Amino acid sequence: MASTNPLANLFGKSPFKGLQIHMRAVLDCVHEIPILFEALAAGDQEKVIATKDKIFEHESKADQIKNEMRGALPKSLFMPVDRRDLLEVLQMQDSIADTAQDIAGMLVERRMGVPEFMRNPMKDLVLRCIDACEQSAKVIEELDELLAMGFRGREATLVEEMVEALNLIEDETDDLGIDLTRILFEHEDEVKPVSVMMWYQLIEWIGDLADYSEKVGDRLRLLIAR
Repeated sequence: MASTNPLANLFGKSPFKGLQIHMRAVLDCVHEIPILFEALAAGDQEKVIATKDKIFEHESKADQIKNEMRGALPKSLFMPVDRRDLLEVLQMQDSIADTAQDIAGMLVERRMGVPEFMRNPMKDLVLRCIDACEQSAKVIEELDELLAMGFRGREATLVEEMVEALNLIEDETDDLGIDLTRILFEHEDEVKPVSVMMWYQLIEWIGDLADYSEKVGDRLRLLIAR
């Protein structure tokens, strides 16, 4: 009997197809994050809520793809890559979408405004973290070519270079996050104590978008090394 799971037939062509489809849904989540903070800075609560709804919708789609992929992924010993490795990459990708959802949820659960002193550094941090997500997605999109080349040669070198670039972007997000946290604490007397803690948590979560993206790349690097 033919499988009703639309992902099931893809794995015969490439074990990476499901990862690529899932990562595209994850990117749909994170691409709403800059819009979310722009609306927040503008005091447009209606748009904040509408953007939150979009993020939740994209995250739900990513979850559906994740669950379908887990059910469709063959348990065959003859796969070109270990099933556990694919599932670990999938989990890291899913953590990016989950984090985007956490950020959006908090900004709706507690109505917040962006203090003037945080606006530009916050924007810089958000955009650079999105760059990290996009770079990890580019690596994922290269995996079919990498498989065709037997995980070696020029394509393997290209993927290694892309992962290295991803690591450098993540390093930059760490620095931006530290700078923004320092600015927050320098002005903490101007903000309610609860808001200080909420912003501290949000800065951590924004940084997590890049951290999980880097982990996707690092996990793929280990996969190639095998």
